Amino acid sequence: MNNKKIEKKYNKKIKELIRFNKLYYDKSNPAVDDNQYDELKKEILSLEKKYKFLKNENSPLKIVGYKPSKNFKKVIHRVPMLSLANAFDEKDLKNFEKRMINYLNLENDFKIEFSAEPKIDGISASLTYKNGKLITGLSRGDGSQGEDITENLKTIKDIPHLVKAKDFPDEIDIRGEVYIQNSDFKKFDTKFANPRNAASGSLRQKNSEETKKIPLKFIAYTFGYAKDLSINTQSEYLKKLGQWGFKLNPFNKTITGINNLLKNHDEVEKKRKDLDFDIDGIVYKVNQFKLQKRLGSVANAPRWAIAHKFSANYGISEIMNIEIQIGRTGALTPVAKIKPINIGGVLVSNATLHNEDEIKRKDIRIGDIVKIERAGDVIPHVVSVDIDKRKEKSKKFVFPQKCPCGFDTIKEFNNITKKFDAVRRCPDRGFDCDKIAKERLKHFVSKEAFNIDGLGKKIVENFWELKLIRLPQDIFNLDYNKIEKMEGWGRQSVSNLKYSIDTKKKISFDRFIYSLGIRHIGLESAKLISKNLKKFKNFLKISDQKKLYELSNIDGIGDTQICSIENFFSNKTNLKVLNELKKVLIIDDAIVDKNDGLLSNKTFMLTGKLEGMSRSEAKSLIEKNSGSIISNVSKKLDYLIIGNKPTKRKIDAAKELNIKILNQNEWLQLLNKTS
Repeated sequence: MNNKKIEKKYNKKIKELIRFNKLYYDKSNPAVDDNQYDELKKEILSLEKKYKFLKNENSPLKIVGYKPSKNFKKVIHRVPMLSLANAFDEKDLKNFEKRMINYLNLENDFKIEFSAEPKIDGISASLTYKNGKLITGLSRGDGSQGEDITENLKTIKDIPHLVKAKDFPDEIDIRGEVYIQNSDFKKFDTKFANPRNAASGSLRQKNSEETKKIPLKFIAYTFGYAKDLSINTQSEYLKKLGQWGFKLNPFNKTITGINNLLKNHDEVEKKRKDLDFDIDGIVYKVNQFKLQKRLGSVANAPRWAIAHKFSANYGISEIMNIEIQIGRTGALTPVAKIKPINIGGVLVSNATLHNEDEIKRKDIRIGDIVKIERAGDVIPHVVSVDIDKRKEKSKKFVFPQKCPCGFDTIKEFNNITKKFDAVRRCPDRGFDCDKIAKERLKHFVSKEAFNIDGLGKKIVENFWELKLIRLPQDIFNLDYNKIEKMEGWGRQSVSNLKYSIDTKKKISFDRFIYSLGIRHIGLESAKLISKNLKKFKNFLKISDQKKLYELSNIDGIGDTQICSIENFFSNKTNLKVLNELKKVLIIDDAIVDKNDGLLSNKTFMLTGKLEGMSRSEAKSLIEKNSGSIISNVSKKLDYLIIGNKPTKRKIDAAKELNIKILNQNEWLQLLNKTS
């Protein structure tokens, strides 16, 4: 499957997710059951993990739930309600633990203690108590702000209206899951698709008297904001919740060791069918609150927690054809077109084959009977071939050696692994390759780039076939009279499109850089580059070796990104695009971060191993205090922080430039002095 089709499939799934979220959270009219919804999220996340060029502001990694309904008052969560990353097997769990150990700079054999809590398939809610009294009840909403559904939540008998315990915090947000038992759901199964939908629809009714008729339950499991909560562990907190009158999950456990987590996971999964409530996995949380605080969060998920989902779904089907899709970065991706099959409640007609090497290794051929898996991967993939059922005249699949644009495809050599990449691609010819150009135009108008309403991927493809657009600047110079005469278009729809395009002629510097689709330059890299260059006119001069050197000094921008940028600016068509866009766009200067932190306007560089702290944690601490990290010793560096076994070359360079050198204790004292 080429990148174009991958991105098309990805965006289609994102649109589905947005639609399902809107129906589920905003309209109280769920369109699919929980299994289908979770499978869709898995597919999207798997695609993003495998194909790094896939980005969208509505990705499950960036959003939580859906924007609060207009039917309810919006209230900001004092502490955001984050979502969880998923694990599907032993490897995922080991990587999860390893990442935390590395971040915390602990010994490799250190065993983290986890609170293991079955993940109830319900609706998240946050309850605010002041002086023991329930004041407000909120839905998750989009994670930042939720809906005020206090009166509906008060109808649930499991939720105390008043907590009289002396050790109950003066102010706390108790969080948990609202659900309906399977036995109770039987009374309402003609109205709702499944128990989770029943809970969602009931909670979001305007009339709390109607909600009262539904036997909703509530299980508490965490907290958001808390004032003077003197508890050290998650397990201790759960115990307190029970003492305060809240219902708990009966299968909560404290466990150490990945093998023990897996054993418990298997045991709970076996009991799953006998439970009177739905669970779809087990949540593991680092038990020590002190470690949770150090680990913090990334994107919209905590580093210290993960949801271990239950087993995968499989299906058997026949490969009808193998298609090659070409994406924005030129990668050629093979996709098996299979006889449609229902796996886990989802109709599957495509399965990724990953790359040329994967096809050869598994000897996958057209006409083969194959096993398809839908689990951790965002999209289904072929697990194995049933050789016994292979047809006699079956032929091996020959991967194309040329791109449809006529250029020979290549496998790039990876200087780190010293091997050729598994992915075959068209050389990065940018807009000079029609297949890549069309995908880049779709990327250009995508939500995280120019976000032009009414100019989706299907319309981009249509305009491309009609030769209305070939390069980004063509979007701002469309022939609207011609479009108005086209089938499916009218005066009003054309007027709406023109308005959408005209309003997007002003864009932030970082989003503009991202919109260009430069390989290896995602949103975060674009932000780093824009903050360094500050103005668009500096970006136009980036081919200058001096400017490229400045970029290489940005922590987070490496040789791979520099080579991609250099390659982009060596292409005459790309330069033409930049100069033409300059004529029609207003590109805002980069927003300068607030410099009110303890290390304001100071630059730091780290060398050597720090004691009791990983480099990532140290960088995070510096950035939280308004300092910045650079990756080269230069006159722009204020402090060189040295740990054990520092690089002598960096120390010598710092001494030569009279840069202040601090050991770890001196650096921490610097923070204390300025605090």
